[in-house]
Amino acid sequence: MASIKIDYKRELESASKGMILIHDPKLLIKLIVRSIVQKVQLEHAGMILYDAAKDVYVLAISKGRSGSRIPEGYVRFDKTNSLIRFFIEKEYKYLVANRNALVSEDINKLLWQESVISNGNGTKKLLHEVSDQMPKLNAVACVPAYHRHELLAILLLGQKHNGERFEQEELDFFSALASDVAMAIRNAELFEDLKREAERNRNLFIQTTIALGSAIEAKDAYTHGHTERVTKYALAIARQMEASGTVHFPPKFFENLYIAGLLHDIGKIGIPEAILTKKDKLTAEEYEIMKSHTTRGAEILSPLTGFEECIFGVKYHHEQYDGRGYPEGLKGEEIPMVASIIAVADAFDAMTTDRSYRKGLGKDVAIAEVVKFTGKQFNPKPAQALIDLFKKGEL
Repeated sequence: MASIKIDYKRELESASKGMILIHDPKLLIKLIVRSIVQKVQLEHAGMILYDAAKDVYVLAISKGRSGSRIPEGYVRFDKTNSLIRFFIEKEYKYLVANRNALVSEDINKLLWQESVISNGNGTKKLLHEVSDQMPKLNAVACVPAYHRHELLAILLLGQKHNGERFEQEELDFFSALASDVAMAIRNAELFEDLKREAERNRNLFIQTTIALGSAIEAKDAYTHGHTERVTKYALAIARQMEASGTVHFPPKFFENLYIAGLLHDIGKIGIPEAILTKKDKLTAEEYEIMKSHTTRGAEILSPLTGFEECIFGVKYHHEQYDGRGYPEGLKGEEIPMVASIIAVADAFDAMTTDRSYRKGLGKDVAIAEVVKFTGKQFNPKPAQALIDLFKKGEL
């Protein structure tokens, strides 16, 4: 069978580009091994991967002709295994430095190297053990994949269909490919670590959010229960908007809305208590100070990355659909939806809650006010969702 000429430089560039896009190491390696089997026309190819959690090396991927494949996960090696030792212990690495791989046909030559002969029986014994092991893995060549001198994987290459030996150009390609795979594996692991850390930080932040919400309520008697009710109304409004087909939110939106609802009045921590607890009507100057709780809240949260939507909800929940709100006089769709939803929920709770200077309105009266100011103060979409919830008796 005639050999197939492969442009290894182009293949390596193509594989490297693919690695950038794939964060799942198992999927990445599966695609690479399958591609090697098909393009180089091998009887078998596989990949042994290091499992850091268990501190063992596992045959993770095995592809090739029926009968040559090895059950994935079936073969496990600890660091005392001869093949693993050959690639992780410094005293043996020089034996394959020129070839960038251990090829079965080279082992007899290695056994007669002066350095092996002078090294006693230890190296010979190891080479004989590796030579016995490679056929069991259906491999005629083993290519190590390192990341900063740490062995992360071993690429197993089986016999070619045409029986030809591996040329040095091919071994160099597989070595470069293995190095790229090692880098991709490490990057994927770091990506997963970052995701876990972000999730841990997010959970910690949510817990801190609840504590901050309690701090707000402790400072302003009016807010007692207010943040919890506004959050509850806001989430119900968003779900009703989805149920009616008005809008579709990504899953993360509801978590951001929950956080923004709990923190929408966090800026009141910076407002003097004399203004917060004043029973009489606020002066124009005091009202301006009170209004600043929106921007103060956004400033408090500004150091947090990844919570921009939450900050929008805090900063803009007093903007009005007709542009007469604050702090920036945003209008219509300029106002982030998270803020528009909180604005409706906040106003509804404010109208139906008892204040020191007035009794709270009945829910039917408050809904009539929402209807009256839909398209003016309120975005029609969340306003209609609140109205629908009232009609269904779910408020």
